Amino acid sequence: MATDAVDEPVPAVRGQRVLDLLDKAIGIQGPLVRKNIARARQRNPEATPAEVIRNLERMYVSALAGTGAAVGGAAAAPGVGTGVALALSAGEALSSLELTALFALSVAEVHGVPIDEIERRRTIAMGIMLGGSAAETIGKVAERTGQHWGRQIVAKVPVETLRQINKILGKNFVTKYGTKQGIIVLGRVAPFGIGAVIGGGANAAVAAMAVKAARRAFGPAPASWSSA
Repeated sequence: MATDAVDEPVPAVRGQRVLDLLDKAIGIQGPLVRKNIARARQRNPEATPAEVIRNLERMYVSALAGTGAAVGGAAAAPGVGTGVALALSAGEALSSLELTALFALSVAEVHGVPIDEIERRRTIAMGIMLGGSAAETIGKVAERTGQHWGRQIVAKVPVETLRQINKILGKNFVTKYGTKQGIIVLGRVAPFGIGAVIGGGANAAVAAMAVKAARRAFGPAPASWSSA
């Protein structure tokens, strides 16, 4: 029975490189967050916070699914093949992080959670990407309990506590993101257009999980902009 591994190396983001990519993603989001929220309000300047968050969710899911489908489709293009598709996937890891960080920080901003501090951004971004497992870690290190860690804990604890939280989240993030990204990359390079379906579908699933995590992290939207 054949057990040969694929000879062609698959680019995987590991260890400190994963955290470096995350820091790069959250570092460029400051000026973009308000623009992203403004875009979500563009069709209806009178939209409530809840309506804006729903628009942010739709924009994010659509954008992330689109990047996955575009990379996967490259493998089926004449004269392209899996080599170029793999290279594109390596670069697309950053754009996925950027989109997810932008979404998470935009939702935090609508909820009135301060995002000017880099450690707070790290906690929000990693917490949303890690999902349910992050909530327990954040509550345990902060020695606080209750629902909606994004609003009740991250917005209120000292920066030093956030650093302790981020050390633990960082280790989990490296493991989970590296594994998940590797699986998605392999799926995207399937030939004959299959990769576009797998890539777009996988990214859509990742986006859906991030949306659910954000809803759990922040809870119901503020009733009005004055209460955000």
